[in-house]
Amino acid sequence: MSTTSEQITDRRSPHERVAADLRDEILSGVVPPGAVLPAAELQQRFGASRVTVERALDLLREERLVAACAATADAAASDAVVLAHRQRTMRPSRSLAPADPGQPFRWVTEARKRGVRADCVVLEVEVVAEPPAHVVRALGLGVGSPLLLRSQVLTFDDEPAGLVKAYFPLEIVRGTAMMERRRVRGGTSTLMAELGYPPLRCVDCVSARIPTQEQQALLKLPHGVPVLRTFRVVYSDGDRPVEVHDTVESGHLYELQYEFTQA
Repeated sequence: MSTTSEQITDRRSPHERVAADLRDEILSGVVPPGAVLPAAELQQRFGASRVTVERALDLLREERLVAACAATADAAASDAVVLAHRQRTMRPSRSLAPADPGQPFRWVTEARKRGVRADCVVLEVEVVAEPPAHVVRALGLGVGSPLLLRSQVLTFDDEPAGLVKAYFPLEIVRGTAMMERRRVRGGTSTLMAELGYPPLRCVDCVSARIPTQEQQALLKLPHGVPVLRTFRVVYSDGDRPVEVHDTVESGHLYELQYEFTQA
C-alpha cells in the first residue's frame, strides 16, 4: 500500500496505481506464475473498492499478465491468476555483427535462442529528401542530405514488439538491394559489411517514452504501456557513422541487457 504522501504526488487514477504495483510484482517475479490474486484480498490490501480492483485487473488482463480464474467453489468471479509474463531479455550488443552465411540477421537468431519465434515485416523503403535533423547530424552530413529510410515491424511469436526506422547515406546504398522493398538476406549489417562498411562500434541512447499515435497503432499496445526508444548510431572504419536506427519497443515485451567490463 502506498503511503499518504506518495498518493498525493501520484496523480494516476486509483485503479492505475493498483495495477502499477501488481505489474511490478509480476514482472520482477515477486508474484510467480500460477499465483492467485483474490479480489477481496486486494481490496483490503490497497484499501480500494471492488470496482477499482476489477478495473486494475482488467488492465493486467489486457497486457496478458493475468487471466480470470477457472470457476471453483472457493474462487470469486473477479479473482485472477498470474500468467508467465512475456517480457523477453534481449542483448543489443549481440545484434551488431553481420549474420553468419545463410543465417537470418542477428536479432532473429538471438531471439530464437531464447525460445521466441521472431520475425520482421518491411513497412516501407523510401528515399527521404528532408530527413530528421537529428538523424542527419548523427551521420555527420550536411542539412538537406537525402537518406534511405527502411521501416519495419519486429514481431515476437506473431505479436508486434518493435518498430525500427533505419537510415542510411544514399551515396553508400544507392543501387543495392537495400533500395528494394523486401527483407535483406542476413540483415542490413551483412550487406553494409559486403559494401565495405562493416559495423565496428555503436552508440545507443535508450529512453522510456509515451508512444505516438503511429507507434500505438502499429505495435497494438495495451492501454498505458510505454515504449523503450533506442537511438543507435553505427560506426565503421575510421569511426565513420554509416547507419542510424531509431527503434521503439513495446515496454511490456522488451527488456534490454547491456554488459560492461572495466576499460
